[in-house]
Amino acid sequence: MTSADDPVGPGVAGQLPSCRHYLIVDRHGTPLTVSLTSGNRHDVTQLMPLLDAIPRIRGVRGRPRHRPKRLFADRGYDQARYRRLLRARGITPKISRKGTAHGSGPGRTRWVVERTSAWLHQFKRLRIRYEIHADLHLGLLQLACSIICLRRLRTSF
Repeated sequence: MTSADDPVGPGVAGQLPSCRHYLIVDRHGTPLTVSLTSGNRHDVTQLMPLLDAIPRIRGVRGRPRHRPKRLFADRGYDQARYRRLLRARGITPKISRKGTAHGSGPGRTRWVVERTSAWLHQFKRLRIRYEIHADLHLGLLQLACSIICLRRLRTSF
């Protein structure tokens, strides 16, 4: 694997590589899908791959859901192209507009994502990156999401 193919970008000289965690959660904060990229990638580039990675969710009889009805996101995802792509998939985008006042709009709903991110960063191996290889870090990220899902299941019964 060359450095151009590595999903985790180079860090500052002498430091470990930097990375970002992207996740989609349900309304209760349960992680549905996670992604790992280099720290210098723009947020919006991971929106469609994350939506494609959502597993089918079984529920009532009929075809299982595999996409949300609404998508809440912050200002980093505010681009007309991606709003159109979301509407074409039947998803209502609830994305904060650039230039609007903070504390208005979807911010009152997005705290669920921020809470799940805080749950992930309770695990020290995810908060401070020690792994050089991205696949090891992604495995730890997925393990932490599994632990969060298990904790959610324990509290729901």
